[in-house]
Amino acid sequence: MLALRLTRAARPAVQLRRLLVTAASAGTGLLLLSSLGHALAHPEAADAAALRLAWCAAPLAATVYLALAVARTDPGTRPRPGLSAVGLGPARLMAVSALTTALSCCLGSLLGLLFFLHLRGGLTGLPFDGAAAGLLAAGRPLPVPAAATLLAVLPVTATAAVAVALRPRDPRPPARAPRRFGRFGAVGGPAGKETFGAYGRFGTRLPQAAGDGRTGAPGGGRTATPAHPETEGGRPELENAPEPPAPETDAGSPAGLPWGVALVTAGLAAQAYAGRPAPALAVLLGWLLTGTGLVLAGPGLTHLCGRLLQAGRPGALRLLAGRGLMAEATRIGRPLGVVCAVASAGCALTALSGGPAPAFGPLSALGALVVGGSTLATLLTAAVEARQYRAGSTAALLRLGARPALLRGAAALRAAALPALFGPLVLAIAALSALPLSR
Repeated sequence: MLALRLTRAARPAVQLRRLLVTAASAGTGLLLLSSLGHALAHPEAADAAALRLAWCAAPLAATVYLALAVARTDPGTRPRPGLSAVGLGPARLMAVSALTTALSCCLGSLLGLLFFLHLRGGLTGLPFDGAAAGLLAAGRPLPVPAAATLLAVLPVTATAAVAVALRPRDPRPPARAPRRFGRFGAVGGPAGKETFGAYGRFGTRLPQAAGDGRTGAPGGGRTATPAHPETEGGRPELENAPEPPAPETDAGSPAGLPWGVALVTAGLAAQAYAGRPAPALAVLLGWLLTGTGLVLAGPGLTHLCGRLLQAGRPGALRLLAGRGLMAEATRIGRPLGVVCAVASAGCALTALSGGPAPAFGPLSALGALVVGGSTLATLLTAAVEARQYRAGSTAALLRLGARPALLRGAAALRAAALPALFGPLVLAIAALSALPLSR
């Protein structure tokens, strides 16, 4: 009941995002049921039916990603002070978010089932009644358990993803390790395991006592330079300790850019060196590697775009826009990488079909619409999430006297800088992907 009340009382923008999840779920459910209908209509072509079902993984993943982004930006399930006192702690709010996602996805799956039955001719009195009867095996009975299983895949996956992503974390800081004492009462343990010989060597070089001219070496009478308790032979002990990890070049810079570039290069190489007998498999493998690389490199490229905006002697506008992109690199970089991966995949599929304007079927067009629309909606939802997290900084700038026109100009500059960087990159990757197929 609480999830229903929060769903009903949400703002129009929140309802629109939930309706987008419902629409994407309806399209994905229709695609899943269409693969079942194709398997019923062609029982002898089991491989083709399995391939159609495998291609449904792309719209399924895009819809789950959209549902997760919408759940993260839902203001009704955001923790607020005082909610724990009335029983709405982090775990309860996570359950409400998961239940709201399940309701949206289940509604979309039911709509997909209704469209499927309508196109098969099971529901009469509406336009396009029985338009795809031959394609969806209208003359054969529909197996209810198989259809229910396919329709339940999306709600279960999206609900589990939201529950895992929004699970409550322990707010308590980690317990501090007890203080250890090393050699001669020094704070901290030794770099490695001490042996009896090491202890003996240190015992022969005791520090010189204050006011005493003798050393701790046996046989005395020889003046030596006092050694620090944490040194061995007058050398700092840190020389024998393992080297600390190298510091990052930039404190806030994402670390996935080198791996992303490597995967993009590997994907392009897989397409270039693939043999002629299986070009479709080569394009698919190359797109998977290239798409994964773009997703990994998205935050780093967004951070780089922010750095480029501040190059030279930036003014207040470029400085504010560049710092904003650097702060939001991780939040909006991955959705940008997903959009770039989908765009490059569309170009690769167009080249694989044999021309600039291939004749896609209705189901292929529906799948492309679901994947493309879900990724674009996810990117816009991530932008909304970034704006929500930036609300405190924006309010502080306004209190300090910043003009609203300056903030709007910085937002417009950020929105223009990202396509200027990612657009040529996508076109270059698409051209390199299609080059082996055009030879």
